[in-house]
Amino acid sequence: MAGTFTIGETKVRPGVYHRYENAGNVSLAGAINGIGAGVFQANWGPMNEVVELEPSSKVNQIFGSGKTEDLITEMFNGGITSGFFVRAGTGGTVPTITLKNAEEADAGTLQGAYVGDRAFTVTIRDSITSDERECIVYDGTTEFLKVTFAPGEDEPAALQAALAAQSQDFIFIPAESAVGPLKDVLQSPFTPGTNPTASATEYSNAFDALEAHTWNVLCVDTEDSAIHNLLASYLDRIYGAGAYPMGCVAPLTSTPLDTRMTNAAAFNNEKVVYVLNSAKDATGKVYEGYRLAARIGGMVAAIASNQSLTHEVVSQMTDLVESLTNTQVINALKKGCLVLTKNESGQVWIEQGINTLITPSGEQDEGWKKIRRVKTRFELMQRVDDTTEKLIGKVDNDTDGRATIVAAGNGVIKTMIGEKKLLTGTQMMEDANNPAQGDSAWFVFEVYDKDSVEKAYMTYRFRFAADTSEA
Repeated sequence: MAGTFTIGETKVRPGVYHRYENAGNVSLAGAINGIGAGVFQANWGPMNEVVELEPSSKVNQIFGSGKTEDLITEMFNGGITSGFFVRAGTGGTVPTITLKNAEEADAGTLQGAYVGDRAFTVTIRDSITSDERECIVYDGTTEFLKVTFAPGEDEPAALQAALAAQSQDFIFIPAESAVGPLKDVLQSPFTPGTNPTASATEYSNAFDALEAHTWNVLCVDTEDSAIHNLLASYLDRIYGAGAYPMGCVAPLTSTPLDTRMTNAAAFNNEKVVYVLNSAKDATGKVYEGYRLAARIGGMVAAIASNQSLTHEVVSQMTDLVESLTNTQVINALKKGCLVLTKNESGQVWIEQGINTLITPSGEQDEGWKKIRRVKTRFELMQRVDDTTEKLIGKVDNDTDGRATIVAAGNGVIKTMIGEKKLLTGTQMMEDANNPAQGDSAWFVFEVYDKDSVEKAYMTYRFRFAADTSEA
């Protein structure tokens, strides 16, 4: 007799029984990097829900233009490879237009699925390529949507069904007992809708929506210090809940320089990056406030944890709007500001890759002031979390079981040492001061993370030679 068995099971019949188990190591989690998140306002698109985008996504098609949806584009320009974004707001109205039938009676209302003042026009006509009818919505002179529907007495119902099947942006609501062919119109304008408004409550709700997703850096579309403080509190809260987030903000240049430095220092938070001064591109477009924060935030999210943002050139920026003196730069760095300066080639770059932490707590060392080292430490914790979580409830709380968890954690460490993110000597071990008991086990890490060479001190020893003759 042969068959399978489970551990502890005793069979009744004689025979050979088998089972199998994983004799190898648990699979190691990789780094999560280059993922952005943003909260913004727009004149179109889904509101108060998370939309995942990638660099090829057509932002203006989805969210319109003219508000702060360019935050998304700037984060991608900064280098993120994907992102989660929320259009924040409450209230507002949708664009509408009443369509007529051939007898000039109301046939129904064509309306947008989203609130906002995006300007649309509509054309109803016979198709030039088939026997069907066409409904074409234009955004300015650009075709935004085209659906075809069957001609005849049931055109209102046919248009309603076509839009329901083919579009998430518009719906048609036929008038009661509406029948007959729809009247042709040529780019007839909608009655514009109105935009929603967004206060701290709406931003808070948007932050909450993002909590279910994993990302590296969060940016907001405002220079309002109250929203910036709300962002910092949110980052602290979700960090306490097991996330590893950072955020990036920037003020307007019109804010006095000393006030900006004071506001940066007030954060005193390793998770908040504060960009002090503005720059411009070749067209003269000024990057300050949320646009600059989004660009730099994208760079923070995208850079690998074995690299530094110190002296990293900001692409497309050609000049500084506000150049600082050496004394001002030094004071700003001491206040936890990320400062933009220019290199010897005249390129705009980041003076030093730091966050707003200026006074570490008793549990922090000076390394928490550096963006690179925060990213390394967050990555280590995230990868160990994701790796060892697979073992929770699957191994016994005995010497062998805990050794399995330690081996998994040290596997992550070994990998990160090979990636030049940690120094040799970093290790995970059981916490000798907190022996395992019940279903709980305690572990400690001795971490030696890397920094970049940011200050090189050169000593030149010159000697006057009395004999100037040459051999």
